Amino acid sequence: MLARFSLYGFLKNQRYFEPFIILFFLDRGLSFTQIGFLIAFRELVINIMEIPSGAVADLFGRRRSMILSFVSYITSFAVFGFSQDYWHMFIAMFFFAIGEAFRTGTHKAMIFTWLRIQERTDEKTRVYGYTRSWSMIGSAVSVVLAAVFVLWTNNFAYVFFFAIVPYLAGLVNFLGYPKELEGQPEGGADVRSVLRHLWQCLRDSLCVRHLRRLLVESMGFEGVYKAVEDYLQPVIKSLALMLPVFVLMSDTRRSAILVGAVYVIIYLVSAYASRNAHRLSSFAGGEEKGSRLLWKVVFILYLALIPLLYFQYYYAAIAGFIILSLIQNFWRPMLISRFDAFATETQGATVLSIESQAKSVSTMIIAPILGATVDFVRTGGIGGDFWSVAAIAAVITLVVLATPLKQKK
Repeated sequence: MLARFSLYGFLKNQRYFEPFIILFFLDRGLSFTQIGFLIAFRELVINIMEIPSGAVADLFGRRRSMILSFVSYITSFAVFGFSQDYWHMFIAMFFFAIGEAFRTGTHKAMIFTWLRIQERTDEKTRVYGYTRSWSMIGSAVSVVLAAVFVLWTNNFAYVFFFAIVPYLAGLVNFLGYPKELEGQPEGGADVRSVLRHLWQCLRDSLCVRHLRRLLVESMGFEGVYKAVEDYLQPVIKSLALMLPVFVLMSDTRRSAILVGAVYVIIYLVSAYASRNAHRLSSFAGGEEKGSRLLWKVVFILYLALIPLLYFQYYYAAIAGFIILSLIQNFWRPMLISRFDAFATETQGATVLSIESQAKSVSTMIIAPILGATVDFVRTGGIGGDFWSVAAIAAVITLVVLATPLKQKK
C-alpha cells in the first residue's frame, strides 16, 4: 500500500499549471486584487464544503470521496483551459475547490487507518513524510514537464489540458485500494447522521484545548504560507526579464525556463524535508518542540524577505522562498501527526478536514489583502512590488508565535 499511497501523491501533483497559475492570470489581464479575490473564492468554497466532505468520507466511504474529488479536478482543468472571461475562472475555481474539499484530510485518514491495521501507529510522522516526499518528487517532475509544455506551446493555458491525463490515471489507482481503508462507513447513513457526526467533531475541535491550538497554528502557518507562496512566480518573472539571457525568446518562454528551474529545486528540497521531518522532530525533542522551533525560523525568514523584496534583490529573495518551502515541509508532517493523536478512527477524515478548513479561512481572508497591497505598492512606486507580502506574513507569524504553546492536552 505504501507504493499506492506514494503513487497517489505523485499523480496528484502532476499539476502542470501550478508553477504558472499566477502568470496565467496575469497573462489574462487580471490585476493582483482580482487574483486575490479568485483565490479567496476558491478558499470560501473549500471552507463551505470542507467539513461536510470529511463527514461524508467518514460515513459513506473515503475511496468514493477521493474518486469524486478527482472527477471535480478534471472538470476544473477543462474549464480553465477554455476560459476567456473572468467569470469563467470562478466556475473553474468552484470545481477545483470541490476537488480540494473532498481530498484534503480524506487520504491522510486512509493512511492512518492502514497504519492502525498494520499496528504501526508509532511511525505516523515517518510514513506520512515518506508518502509526502513522493508528492514533492511528483511536483519536481511536473515542473520539468510543464516547462517543456509552455516552451512547446508558448501558451500557459495548454498545461491545464495536459494535467487531465495523470488525474485519469489517479482514478485507476484508487480502484486498487482495499475496502478496509474506507474507514467504518455506515452505508445507510442519512443527512441527520452526517450532521450529528459533524457536530460531534466540531465540538471536540473547539472544546479540546490542544486541538484549538493546532487550528490556530494551521491558520497562522499553513494559511499564510498558501497565500504567500504564489508570489514567487511574479518574482521569478521579474528576475527573468532583468537577465540578459534568452533575449530572443518571448516573455512567456523566458519565464518558463527560470520558473521551471526554481520550482524543481523547491520540490526536491521539499521532498527531502518531508522525508526527514521525523528526524528533525527527534532532534528537537518531540513534535511540539520541533514545531515551535520552525515557527521561530519562519518568522526570521519573513523579516529577511522584506528588505530583499523592497530593494529588489530577487536572487536572494528567491532563495528565501526556497527555504520557506523547506521549512513548511518539515512542519506539515509534524502538524498532521499532532492532529491525528486527538482523533478517533471514525473521526479521522473529519478532524483533518476541519484543520484544512481553518487553513482555508486564513487564506481566504489574507489573499485579497495581499493582492490589494501589492497593487497599491506597484502603483505608488513604494520600493519593490512584493515586499508588503512578507511584511504582512511576518506580523501574523509574530502574533501566533507570541501566544504560549500548551504542552499538555
